[in-house]
Amino acid sequence: MQIADKYNPQETEQKWYDFWLENKYFHSTPDNRPPYTIVIPPPNVTGILHMGHMLNNTIQDVLVRRARMQGFNACWVPGTDHASIATEAKVVAKLKSEGINKSDITREEFLKHAWDWTDKYGGTILEQLKKLGCSCDWDRTRFTLEDSMSQQVIKSFVDLYNKGLIYKGSRIVNWDPEAKTNISDEEVIFKEQNGKLYFLKYKIEGTEEFLSVATTRPETIFGDTAVCINPNDERYAHLKGKNVIVPIVNRIIPIIEDDYVDIEFGTGALKITPAHDVNDYEIGQKHQLPIIDSLDDDGNLNEHGLHYVGKNRFDVRKQIAKELEENNLLLKAEDYVNKVGTSERTGAVIEPKVSVQWFLKMSEIAKPALDVVMDDEVKFYPEKFKNTYKHWMENIRDWNISRQLWWGQQIPAYYYGEGEDDFVVAENIEDAIKLAQEKTSNFQLQASDLKQDQDALDTWFSSWLWPMSVFDGVNNPENEDINYYYPTSDLVTGPDIIFFWVARMIMAGLEFRGKVPFQNVYFTGIVRDKQRRKMSKQLGNSPDPIDLIEKYGADGVRVGSLLSAPAGNDLLFDEDLMLQGRNFATKIWNAFRLINMWNHEEKPLHDSDKQSIEWFENKLNKTIVEINDQFEKFRISDALHLIYKLIWDDFCGWYLEAIKPNFGEGISKEVYNKTIEFFEELMKLLHPFMPFLTEELWQAISERSTEEALVIAQQKKADSFSEDIIKNFVTSEELISGVRNYRQTKGISPREAVEIFTNATEFPNEAVVRKLANVSEIHFGTKTDKPSFTFLVGATEVSIPLSENLDLAEEKAKTEEELKYLKGFLISVDKKLSNEKFVANAKPEIVDVERKKQKDAQDKIALLEEKLKTL
Repeated sequence: MQIADKYNPQETEQKWYDFWLENKYFHSTPDNRPPYTIVIPPPNVTGILHMGHMLNNTIQDVLVRRARMQGFNACWVPGTDHASIATEAKVVAKLKSEGINKSDITREEFLKHAWDWTDKYGGTILEQLKKLGCSCDWDRTRFTLEDSMSQQVIKSFVDLYNKGLIYKGSRIVNWDPEAKTNISDEEVIFKEQNGKLYFLKYKIEGTEEFLSVATTRPETIFGDTAVCINPNDERYAHLKGKNVIVPIVNRIIPIIEDDYVDIEFGTGALKITPAHDVNDYEIGQKHQLPIIDSLDDDGNLNEHGLHYVGKNRFDVRKQIAKELEENNLLLKAEDYVNKVGTSERTGAVIEPKVSVQWFLKMSEIAKPALDVVMDDEVKFYPEKFKNTYKHWMENIRDWNISRQLWWGQQIPAYYYGEGEDDFVVAENIEDAIKLAQEKTSNFQLQASDLKQDQDALDTWFSSWLWPMSVFDGVNNPENEDINYYYPTSDLVTGPDIIFFWVARMIMAGLEFRGKVPFQNVYFTGIVRDKQRRKMSKQLGNSPDPIDLIEKYGADGVRVGSLLSAPAGNDLLFDEDLMLQGRNFATKIWNAFRLINMWNHEEKPLHDSDKQSIEWFENKLNKTIVEINDQFEKFRISDALHLIYKLIWDDFCGWYLEAIKPNFGEGISKEVYNKTIEFFEELMKLLHPFMPFLTEELWQAISERSTEEALVIAQQKKADSFSEDIIKNFVTSEELISGVRNYRQTKGISPREAVEIFTNATEFPNEAVVRKLANVSEIHFGTKTDKPSFTFLVGATEVSIPLSENLDLAEEKAKTEEELKYLKGFLISVDKKLSNEKFVANAKPEIVDVERKKQKDAQDKIALLEEKLKTL
């Protein structure tokens, strides 16, 4: 079949992707084959494809396509996450731009706007994944907020509540004043900021004496309820049991004692503001202090802030410092650098805030989830992340699962009264009415008497069910899909969500199904630029993957990203690697065009053909074994490198050269058929990495039925191979390279045949050596007195009589210069090996390397001295 001179990804990619979709190659239903299942880490519905997604999803696609080609029933479930905070923020901003405040509309009206926004912009990233070639089962696409998924979230909440694992309580939380919701500890990013350390004067009640207290947040004094000293601090022994007056506020508060206070830090006296600091809250609980919340949800001072009411907390910080100074209540202010908690989602400075929230008890469900990882029932790649996981799980705190948002699953708690416990938890209003009637013995209660909790659940509370919920495993725990596809096989994700998502999925899997949700977790590295900075929109250092695909083709981008993605380590992005990927595609295309151009004839095989075929068959089998080993270790990049070398170096560089017919001649049909067979096996190995190019070439080789498409072809199983045959060919390559090196360094034409003198009695693959090195005659076991170019291959000495066209005087000068260098090098090696201390203390393998250097130098010197005699 005739193919184009150049490979054109733009013409090829959409054609084959449509072909794959049309024939449902990606679709999976349970059958008698072993399942291979991956669930996608669902990207935010608000998201677009970035470099991290591209790497992560390319790896998933490689694993899924390979499994499909190895006889597994491969199922890759795609989907998106409703992303409560991010999506609600976008909808609120859109409404604001239209002059609408969220507070002015009902929940139902807001959700209609949110669904409209999601329908319009959501799912963009899934369409972009198709451009990358991702072979997801698109019929199974899920969204964490669709009805059946939400039902499973609500069902799991009710189940956990009934088990006593979910409770409602007042706790200090991380309040995001911009998103107007609390966030988890894991979503708080601590950043260094320049600020001030203010030393305030707290007057001792009834005296002119004062106690100096240091704080970085003077605006929180309105919530002070005590000053704390260390009981062992002798400086303040005389103040025990006394009271102080809060500056400006003029409220009298007690001096309390607690070992928590660090005598060495600041003044050794600590103001206690239980409503606005996590540690102060703990001390407040311990000493039964009142809680005064002086900030509203927007981060502005409320009525407790006196004359600062309604003003922003950061404006108040500046203004109150001035007022304190004017009233002689500020001792001093020093420049200070401290770590400030900020919201991962909005970047706003977090405000610790006491709030009534819903919590999930974690200690009980964390222990089994820790054990399965430490016992390798769930394996981590790289293994180093087990330590990170262990640290998280051993220091786990109860999970705050409620969010003050409307976009998300609404908490299924229904209130029938004003009391703290006047609520029931149920999957729906009908069940809630029955429970409320039973609890109150008031059988007249109706739906209108109940009011559902306004808060939504944390997004992670839906995505922790993902490996089960995508198969409806919580609603319908015995359905065919969940029993077939669960536990899933591999999870590919980033280490930054090891606790957010990975740990929680393991907990949920064990809690609801008694089984781990996956067998292996492969953690990808972070994509960084050449300066090792994390790629981000803010830095403007992240290229658009779609632009890269347009420029280099999806296959080029896939290969380029994987070539530099060692397991678990960060990927240093370099656009040159994309070019390398595209060049690889061009190399393969041209290799097929070359094979396709040869005429095939009925003629016997040359010895060089037989030797080349025998070698490549063994080399192919050995490489398949090595590739399988790398995949088992999740060393995806290393597996690609093996395939790259097998195709570029071994197949194109050696095999095709060895079988190439002489000018004007054709190739034996037997050799051609074997070469096509090899090429097909190479396309199968490469397909998971470069699906578009390989399918195009596969279909160009011969006419195929839809059942014979490459996407579902089965990869070759590893056969036995001879290490000796492979090693012998390496020797042949070195012999050929030695002769080629002679020609190159001496400016001799490749067409000029040479004769060889050697101490060897035979060469492995002699016919290949003769052909590729263009050797007219080989004199085995013979030396020559003629001026020669001599080189060593192991213990084999090879001499090529110099061409009559060479300047012997110049050759002699070059040889003497090389000899001088080698003798100097040998002296340095001899000196090292004669040092008894070095030989005794160095590792044996290092000493062996030095001895090999010594032997090689001695052999080369002997050769050059012989050569000088002939010159």
